Amino acid sequence: MTEETPVVLRPVQKSQRRDAGQIADSVHLAAYEVYSHVFGTQQAMVEGHCRGGFGVGELIAFLYARPFPKSEWNKRVHEAFSGNRNL
Repeated sequence: MTEETPVVLRPVQKSQRRDAGQIADSVHLAAYEVYSHVFGTQQAMVEGHCRGGFGVGELIAFLYARPFPKSEWNKRVHEAFSGNRNL
């Protein structure tokens, strides 16, 4: 029997709730890859739970943009942000 590596969780900001949500580190890092390309690096987002993690709308925007060519990430992130309401 093989041992599974425990999943590292990262915080997620949730609207209208005081308790933080959580996502897998791998998902957080995929979103951060796009975030850092569009907005610049912010090491605290990786190391120290800066501002409580990404918001749900941010995760949607960054993960939506990721499959596109890197040259389109900025455009695709802002495209996704323009459609987010109350997330």
